[in-house]
Amino acid sequence: MALFLQQLINGLSIGSIYALMAVGYSLVYSIMNFSNFAHGGVIMFGAYFGVFFMTLYKLPFSVAFIASSICAALMAIIIEKIAYKPLRNRRAPFLYFIISAMGVSIFLENIVIATIGPTFKTYPDVFAVEPIRLGVLAIGRIDLTIFILSAVCLAGLIYLLDFTKLGKAIQATAYNAKASALMGINTDFIIIIIFALGGLLAGSAGVLFGMKYTVYPQIGAITIKSFIGAVFGGLGSVQGAVLGSVLLGVIETITSGYISSQYRDLIAFGLLIFILVVRPMGLMGKSTEDKA
Repeated sequence: MALFLQQLINGLSIGSIYALMAVGYSLVYSIMNFSNFAHGGVIMFGAYFGVFFMTLYKLPFSVAFIASSICAALMAIIIEKIAYKPLRNRRAPFLYFIISAMGVSIFLENIVIATIGPTFKTYPDVFAVEPIRLGVLAIGRIDLTIFILSAVCLAGLIYLLDFTKLGKAIQATAYNAKASALMGINTDFIIIIIFALGGLLAGSAGVLFGMKYTVYPQIGAITIKSFIGAVFGGLGSVQGAVLGSVLLGVIETITSGYISSQYRDLIAFGLLIFILVVRPMGLMGKSTEDKA
């Protein structure tokens, strides 16, 4: 029982990071109906922003965390303006958006390798290494911080979407963009807000993931797991993305604890295939004609 509870704690930590990443996918998909694979590049830059703010400028963690998230949000907006808006103006097929997103992801990764370098970078020690002991259970201080910050960010997003006028406009645009435009909603502005929110959470996830592990140019590849979590919970559903990502994190850590860490990716991709075959809309997603 103790082993299960310990793996559950570890799973909640990594699952909460997956959730921060996954909601960015779901937000963009809910409006534009395509999967933004450039999201990994934004996460990578968020992790690098955090390292540089804390090592070069000696900013405290709280300030660096907020600054990195804002910088990532600005980067996401720039990506939308350069890579996606011209395609939207020409009413290009969704396949073109996916190709553009993949191109942006590869470009961002390689520009970091060419300028910053491929070497690993680490965050300075912010939290004590000694874990918090609850009987036989050990909770890492960084894991607890990750869970709390992720929960606060996700709760803030859900509040924004469900209880504010801007959130209602986002939901209306997600339901029917053309009808929303006819009702006076500025859909171009809503798209910018969506990318900003996704980038903000991506930057937060990049800092937390980089702080827990290390920072390197290929760190954006972790978004494959968050994409699986988003599909598991249901693309287009923020609550589904959170649920699917947390469940994925718990399943991975339990697999590592009881079987072997070598099987965690096998289980993750097996779960993706199973969901796509059995319930393509995910746990909380809505059925759509096509998913990109």
